[in-house]
Amino acid sequence: MGAPREIDSGFEGFRLWPGALSADEQQALKDEVLAAVEAAPLYRPITPGGRPMSVRMTNLGPLGWVTDARGYRYQTTHPVTGAPWPPMPAPLLALWDERLGGPPPDACLVNLYDADARMGLHQDRDEADLTAPVLSISLGDEAVFRIGAATGGPTRSFRLRSGDICALTGPARLARHGVDRILAGSSGLMPGGGRMNLTLRRAGPSHGS
Repeated sequence: MGAPREIDSGFEGFRLWPGALSADEQQALKDEVLAAVEAAPLYRPITPGGRPMSVRMTNLGPLGWVTDARGYRYQTTHPVTGAPWPPMPAPLLALWDERLGGPPPDACLVNLYDADARMGLHQDRDEADLTAPVLSISLGDEAVFRIGAATGGPTRSFRLRSGDICALTGPARLARHGVDRILAGSSGLMPGGGRMNLTLRRAGPSHGS
């Protein structure tokens, strides 16, 4: 894995490691994740309000985040195939341990953004322990990522590039965050283009909670 090189994001609790993964590490991780999701095909989820999301998604690990008319939640099976989510590849668990430590993640949300996909400002609030950190890995095209305090107010934007890793911890754990746009063609990593975002979370109760 790439050597830790955290920078000061200027936003308390938002931890950012630019270029954390080398080109070879990005390629290997991309290949391993794409092989894993063959058993859990990417699909376009529907919000509780009935609107299709602009991203395609799937999950890896014991639990997976889903949305449909019943609401937002974690479950153990793919909503289309009914099969359990595939295991989380070992390199993802190693990245969590290297960057954050503590109880390991039990969910990895895989989002695939094409050139027109967006993600509105939202909070990660569906987990059992809202103090457990969230780790995000960017692969493929660059994204303009926006983050703001949980209580509202101004936001800040960061450009996330392929191989960057960031985390929501402490005061930023419930920060509002989203993706304003994808910079199409900025990376040749993903087959057919686009951005893959891998979001690792501790969805179930953490040890001792």
